[in-house]
Amino acid sequence: MSHDHDIVIVGSGFSGLGMAIRLKQAGIHDFAVLERADEVGGTWQANTYPGCACDVPSHLYSFSFAPNPEWTQTYSPQPEIWTYLRRCADEFALRPHIRLNTAVESATWLEEERRWEVETTQGTYRARVLIAGMGPLTEPKIPELPGLDRFEGETFHSARWNHDYDLTGKRVASIGTGASAIQYVPAIQKQVAQLHVFQRTAPWVMPHSNRPITDRERRFFRAFPPLQKLARVGVYTGREALVLGLVKQPRLMRFLERIARRHMRSQISDTALREKVTPDYTLGCKRILPSNRWYPALGKPNVELVTSGVREIRANAIVGEDGVERPVDAIVFGTGFHVSDIPAAHRVRGRGGTLLDDIWHGSPRAYMGSTIAGFPNLFFLLGPNTGLGHSSMVYMIESQIAHVMAALNHMHSRGANTIEIRREAQDRYNAEIDRKLERTVWNTGCASWYIDHTGRNSTIWPDWTWRFRRRARDLRPDDYALDAAPDREMVPA
Repeated sequence: MSHDHDIVIVGSGFSGLGMAIRLKQAGIHDFAVLERADEVGGTWQANTYPGCACDVPSHLYSFSFAPNPEWTQTYSPQPEIWTYLRRCADEFALRPHIRLNTAVESATWLEEERRWEVETTQGTYRARVLIAGMGPLTEPKIPELPGLDRFEGETFHSARWNHDYDLTGKRVASIGTGASAIQYVPAIQKQVAQLHVFQRTAPWVMPHSNRPITDRERRFFRAFPPLQKLARVGVYTGREALVLGLVKQPRLMRFLERIARRHMRSQISDTALREKVTPDYTLGCKRILPSNRWYPALGKPNVELVTSGVREIRANAIVGEDGVERPVDAIVFGTGFHVSDIPAAHRVRGRGGTLLDDIWHGSPRAYMGSTIAGFPNLFFLLGPNTGLGHSSMVYMIESQIAHVMAALNHMHSRGANTIEIRREAQDRYNAEIDRKLERTVWNTGCASWYIDHTGRNSTIWPDWTWRFRRRARDLRPDDYALDAAPDREMVPA
């Protein structure tokens, strides 16, 4: 069965829903949102591990046009964020446009028809415009460990938590010490008999400022919405100040390092453990993690922090590089996602049938993190170099949505069938990004998921976020080419 729409959006997280809402507000209704899961929510539908919460303040981690006065904490737990996204889908009447349980298998640009053909598990969709809103935290990454296929116990990734498996009294190995692990490790520590935490690189951990939002505060936000907007501005400004250290002067991060070290000393009395959890890189090079529970959990009698790495997996045990065999019943992977090696690149073909992965070679590049030369009418949301190490991705999503809308409006005003970034504009933009990244804290040499296999930082936006928003909103017509003629001759934009 074939379904024809003017626009197809892939994904129903913040990106997909935000894009759909903006289209409806602009009077565009011929679109479909394809979602592989059985409910909307994206990352916040998939990640249900114990302790899952956002590490960006609630007032900033929401749509600017849909504030939520009902947040119960200053940093929202996963169930509340998921509820918020489902409510947005309902309140903005998106349900008729959403196709659940519809996984995209491939997307191909049909040159003669000037349309995208999207093959899914529920049939074929054709659209003039394709918007990829899957987000970077989509496909779990599980390391290739020797012997993993021979393990007889339970294994799962934090983003695919098996709630049917009871961890009570079990011997558990947790591999990874990133943003997910520092939340689920403290949450399961009291439940398990033994917990071995395998750490490759120690994270910088800051004191967590989360607190309950009082009933009185919520009443004020409901009665006076501008107060919540003011709170959002305050949070945004405070977060944006981190750019001074992350981008402009990395040595300024030493001040935050002193706070993190003091936090570490206050929560860990064991000198050997403290040495294991002390990072050897500049704070900010990897994601800064807030927690008041991580260090105390590592110090519990039933928890062992292993820093020697994994040598092999056996039927009922893990052998570390230290040669010690540790019997385990279950392995939980807190090992992140395929970010720089974007899975969609293996499924999208542009002009001449060119596979996106053959263009990127595992080091993705785009213009404004959104458009790619050779792939007409294709827009990524949260594409290459739109990531942040300090602020809200929802802010970046809204900025990119504004860019997509500006491009669609430009097409419409010129009567064009296609819009495509010029290769020289894309190359110029990425050269600028790479140049700005050179002296930032993210490129100071630590191993992080920001860096792709070529050694290039293809993840982070290296500047003030308001600069990205301003540039995204103000479309530069000369950077794009339009196709308005029947013979598909490219005309100046």
